Amino acid sequence: MMPHRYIKKILSANVYDVAVETPVDLALSLSKRLENNILIKREDLQPIHSFKIRGAYNCISQLSDVQRACGVVAASAGNHAQGVAMSAKHLGIDATIVMPNTTPDIKVNSVKALGAKVILHGDSFAQAYTYSLTLVADHGLVYIHPFDDEHTIAGQGTVAVELLRQVEDNIDAIFVPVGGGGLIAGMSVYIKYLRPDIKIIGVEPEDSCCLKAALDAGERVILPEVGTFAEGVAVAQIGELTFELAQQYVDEVITVTTDELCAAIKDIYDDTRAIAEPSGACAVAGLKKYIEREQARGQTLVAVATGANLNFDRLRHVAERAEIGEGREAIIAAQIPEQPGSFKRFCTALGERNITEFNYRYANEGQAQVFVGVTLKSEEGGRERLIAELSSQDISAVDLSDNEMAKIHIRYMVGGHAAVDNEVVYRFTFPERPGALLKFLNKLGQPWNISMFHYRNHGSAHGRVLVGMQVPLEDKVTFEGYLDELGYAFNEETDNPAYQLFLAPESR
Repeated sequence: MMPHRYIKKILSANVYDVAVETPVDLALSLSKRLENNILIKREDLQPIHSFKIRGAYNCISQLSDVQRACGVVAASAGNHAQGVAMSAKHLGIDATIVMPNTTPDIKVNSVKALGAKVILHGDSFAQAYTYSLTLVADHGLVYIHPFDDEHTIAGQGTVAVELLRQVEDNIDAIFVPVGGGGLIAGMSVYIKYLRPDIKIIGVEPEDSCCLKAALDAGERVILPEVGTFAEGVAVAQIGELTFELAQQYVDEVITVTTDELCAAIKDIYDDTRAIAEPSGACAVAGLKKYIEREQARGQTLVAVATGANLNFDRLRHVAERAEIGEGREAIIAAQIPEQPGSFKRFCTALGERNITEFNYRYANEGQAQVFVGVTLKSEEGGRERLIAELSSQDISAVDLSDNEMAKIHIRYMVGGHAAVDNEVVYRFTFPERPGALLKFLNKLGQPWNISMFHYRNHGSAHGRVLVGMQVPLEDKVTFEGYLDELGYAFNEETDNPAYQLFLAPESR
């Protein structure tokens, strides 16, 4: 399809029966701190707190009378589901939403409140999607795609129409979160048509970067695993139509970490008092990374805040990780003598830095390993400076700030080394639903002994568990074959320095 056809579709997109024109706010604190003019397009202020209402309504409003009579169906665990439900209700159309069993009750209830029928099926989006297609085949329902549809893309493109009209200054770059690509496809084709000088930069989480992988490969690829922290953009493969447009009109893609997303959520809150969902904060996280990389100063940069449907239970996790993502906290493992006064000498070595966390348990009469959180100030240097200063005081320290296992599990488990033979350690991710932990234990619990176990609910659709198992070396291949059969995503962590320093048997 030629670009001008998309331009016509975007300009004629019918979205304002249900959507609203959202403001562009100046992020005053962020602008001052980063020495740039930073603007936020507030799509979190839509009636469903997400831009998805635009594409869903434009797509459904284009249906013929015959199609409307059939009813619509969509597979979604989040914002698209609410967009379809609200749009169908406004137009008097029956809507069915297939959601994974792992979908939090707050999202299920939100969709039901909008008048849609909800079917819970499977433990993943892929399973829900497959089932939704059977409803299309068996009952003639019309499927409303969340991103890979011309009308959906055009509806999302209306964000760009508003943005260029609202911002009178010259814009240097616009940062757009990417999941399946509907938003960045619609925005980029319109902006590049009118303002080819503006950079369009996609932003994806490092563990679900389907557009970046496709651009690097020159073709659409399927990610073998997809991270779920930013579930709104957790897509394994970029759309076919959206990839075609992204190849032509997107300048680059920046990837961000979970910690950087948490820091961006805090940044948005500080400037707007709105709590963005992780996918909604993607653009701000990428914008900050771009400024640091380019050493940009005095530019006008726009981030699209795409949504604010965050489960309240996840706020604790976000708050814990935000300071690390901002570079204002380091997590370290330090070795100090097991003798009176050692802790005081350690604090003295830190200088004026504040300790935010200190975990320790007596293990032996020699050296003690402590798990420590330390605040960092820009004028005091970063993590490398901290480690170097401790080393100069003859304190051995290991930086664990980027160690996911340490941040999710070890910080809550510091309790000394156990006398356990043949222990191997694995980190698992499994669908979070009623009875999921018991099901996981039932599958895992035989024939090898569980020697260590840590699980903590983070308010997300997936539970995360750290497990120690007693597996003799000669059983290792058989054991991993058994894990493959379980069907849960897993990574071995036996050699992880955090485990070795705090929990591994001392004989290792």
